[in-house]
Amino acid sequence: MELNAVKYKIYPTLLNSYDRFEKGYIDANELINRINRVPVPQTEAQRKGSSFEEAVIKGTDEELFDAAILAQVRALLPRPMMKTQVYCEYQLGNVLLYGYVDVLGRMLAADIKTTQKYQAGCYAKSHQNFYLPALRSKGIKSLRYIITDFTEVYHEEYDHTLDFSHQEMQINAFCAFLEEHRGIITDRRIFGN
Repeated sequence: MELNAVKYKIYPTLLNSYDRFEKGYIDANELINRINRVPVPQTEAQRKGSSFEEAVIKGTDEELFDAAILAQVRALLPRPMMKTQVYCEYQLGNVLLYGYVDVLGRMLAADIKTTQKYQAGCYAKSHQNFYLPALRSKGIKSLRYIITDFTEVYHEEYDHTLDFSHQEMQINAFCAFLEEHRGIITDRRIFGN
């Protein structure tokens, strides 16, 4: 089976930004800035999320977080942890989806998320779910999102039976958006360069 030439290189966070654009949470200019990787100051919530992930996986500054929450999150990680921050890529037509999954076990991958307010099932349509087919050759059978609002710990788990039709439609719409705005996109890497 011959793969199509890569025309677009896209990462899940960018597709999740496009989802926010479709829902009216950000405007076209904000989306273009994200595509062009215009630097924006990291928010306190983003800083706390990154710091929490480091505390869970590496034990760095874990005293800044509730020990019970850390223990609950660690209990949901794959055992043994084979690798952390594992690069993944999956080609869908002429689109190369790429990114990093937080933790890789023998048959389970996990991604740690922090949020202010959790809504059950919110990761069912996440573009990070493409890590599943990307990691199939490594023996990964499911992807577990481990989520905390720093009061409770939640998790969602998805396997290879997941329906990707919503994500695929959104990817096609995003590629059309890219073509429509090609003239003002300065970060040409998104076009497979």
